[in-house]
Amino acid sequence: MTSSSDRAGAVDEVGVTRSYEIRTYGCQMNVHDSERLSGLLEEAGYVRAPKGSDGDADVVVFNTCAVRENADNKLYGNLGRLAPMKTTRPGMQIAVGGCLAQKDRETIVAKAPWVDVVFGTHNIGKLPVLLERARVQEEAQIEIAESLEAFPSTLPTRRESAYAAWVSISVGCNNTCTFCIVPALRGKEEDRRPGDILAEIEALVAEGVSEITLLGQNVNAYGSDLGDREAFSKLLRACGAIEGLERVRFTSPHPRDFTDDVIAAMAETPNVMPQLHMPMQSGSDSILRAMRRSYRQERFLGIIEKVRAAIPHAAISTDIIVGFPGETEEDFEQTMHAVREARFANAFTFQYSKRPGTPAAEMDHQIPKEVVQERYMRLVALQEEISWEENKKQVGRTLEVMVAEGEGRKDGATDRLSGRAPDNRLVHFTKPAEDVRPGDVVTVEITYAAPHHLLAEGQVMAVRRTRAGDAWEKRTAEKPKGVLLGLPKIGVPAPLPAAEAPACGSH
Repeated sequence: MTSSSDRAGAVDEVGVTRSYEIRTYGCQMNVHDSERLSGLLEEAGYVRAPKGSDGDADVVVFNTCAVRENADNKLYGNLGRLAPMKTTRPGMQIAVGGCLAQKDRETIVAKAPWVDVVFGTHNIGKLPVLLERARVQEEAQIEIAESLEAFPSTLPTRRESAYAAWVSISVGCNNTCTFCIVPALRGKEEDRRPGDILAEIEALVAEGVSEITLLGQNVNAYGSDLGDREAFSKLLRACGAIEGLERVRFTSPHPRDFTDDVIAAMAETPNVMPQLHMPMQSGSDSILRAMRRSYRQERFLGIIEKVRAAIPHAAISTDIIVGFPGETEEDFEQTMHAVREARFANAFTFQYSKRPGTPAAEMDHQIPKEVVQERYMRLVALQEEISWEENKKQVGRTLEVMVAEGEGRKDGATDRLSGRAPDNRLVHFTKPAEDVRPGDVVTVEITYAAPHHLLAEGQVMAVRRTRAGDAWEKRTAEKPKGVLLGLPKIGVPAPLPAAEAPACGSH
């Protein structure tokens, strides 16, 4: 709990409550961490600045990512833009947290001495105290814990949705992929107890949440810290027994840990959705070896074959890195071959860039930018073609779509609403005559397919008002802060992957 002395930092000398803004970069883990940072600040008495404040807040927090090569340039550029604003706004504070803060520490304050607080991935719960200490002592506070102080899900959380929630089941990663710095910044894998996870999910459902996404850096390795190799499949089955929980998803699994018991649990648990996002990274065995990925193309495609045999309508997506050091044209052709065989519903493709602190950044035979770009464009063109072909197979199907908030940018102009099918495909549908709310479920027939979305242009066949919709309506009417002490109540996992990068290092 936050003490009264800590709370005092959220009110200025004339008794006006201080506002905050959080800018999030990177993966889903960071998005969820930012929900916790919001909860911590609001519990300490801060209020959220209006959208579009663009730095016009009393406290601006950067939750950073260290995955991309230019992550530090992006941070320092944004910090530089805030520097003159800070000089004209007495009492304004700037805090930097997340993976880049964990990695660079004192460098941030050296380059941007106007920063007030630097905190790491393991001690996000200290932010309000550090802000208050920086205010009182009038000097920068740098506090980086080397190991996790408390499992983040015990922290207060301000969720962004009333109908869908992230639920962290583990933190950290035991892999040693040569392109990824996350294990060095997030630490070794630590698993939550199954009972704690299920208690959180039950609390979420009691508040109206109907969809949860199990979250971990290597989500299906869950159990390695508990000594139970089937813990993840057991957890999926246990989710199936929670009344009122309509949809269960998870991200991101590693092919190494994708075992037959997980496939069986997915197929046999009705509320586990027919969707799988599993990063492939490369289709070349030699590149996978250089990446220190513990599977090869045959193993990866074998998993997909088993999933499709057990769950025929499953939509499978992936992450792919193009231009990893040493990648030859033959290696790239193996990736193209694997993509043709796998027939992903969609793929998140990335041009390799050096990530400081990773073994790959020091490897010989870095690929020229123009070669990487050319290969990347060929891969994107192939995947676009496949995505469109796979989406066309959905035309004529009748689907239950959970209505979403903010998914369709053109919904107002087209008089449509948007939502997600069970397999997570984005569906735009004709607005029905009766009122529907985010979290409600509509039944529609798909009439048209584009590479990245589906259309249901006819009349909605049925509308099912849900407890999730009730929760959204109540929250919207009351406009509460949305903070819960202890177990988080409501949250949103945005469509996968919602963030700038796949879940922490493209696992």
